[in-house]
Amino acid sequence: MNFFKHIFKSKAETSVLDDFYNTKYKDVKMLLCGVGQSEISEHHILITEYPFEPSIAYPNKRILPHTIDAISLDFGICSLEIEKDIIFISSSQKDALKQFAKQHHIPLVKHRWNWDWILEPYLDTEFTPEDEKRITEKLAENGIHITEVEAIRKEVGSQMYKYNFDTMLWDWCSLSLVDVLSAMRAKYNSKDFRTFYNIALEIDKRGTTPQIDT
Repeated sequence: MNFFKHIFKSKAETSVLDDFYNTKYKDVKMLLCGVGQSEISEHHILITEYPFEPSIAYPNKRILPHTIDAISLDFGICSLEIEKDIIFISSSQKDALKQFAKQHHIPLVKHRWNWDWILEPYLDTEFTPEDEKRITEKLAENGIHITEVEAIRKEVGSQMYKYNFDTMLWDWCSLSLVDVLSAMRAKYNSKDFRTFYNIALEIDKRGTTPQIDT
């Protein structure tokens, strides 16, 4: 199902570069919102100033280990999986989070790549037809076909250019779920962002099964 076609109203046809260099300082602060603060203690994780309002962690949350289904540490920013939600924690906490998972016997799972592949055109690097073919095939294997990929990129493209270039982030390695949530949070009102948040998490998990990180 093409979620973006059915849920978001159609917009006037404009180039994603129309307002590429119009981002103001206050917008940069909104785009680069971070993932709040986290304190990992022996028996819980305390998250404060979490920016993504639909999340169970917003704005502050004390998370007990028995509520965590899995933790991802193997690539980029760390994340906790709790029921249907995904909560992000700074990669600077990776060692403490790994120890927390070991202590409480929480499974470690590998990073999922759907959003990284969808967002590859917005990296600060060359994106070739060969890259597009490779990515299209990988996404199709996970049930995300080219028409849906195009609709998603049409919806998020302008914001992703702002996020990665107007802010001078210039990420050339990988943009993922947390990046598109940060970018679109700065664009949508609270109702639309809640809708996008739920769709984005579903897309992240589409066609994948958790792979235990050994």
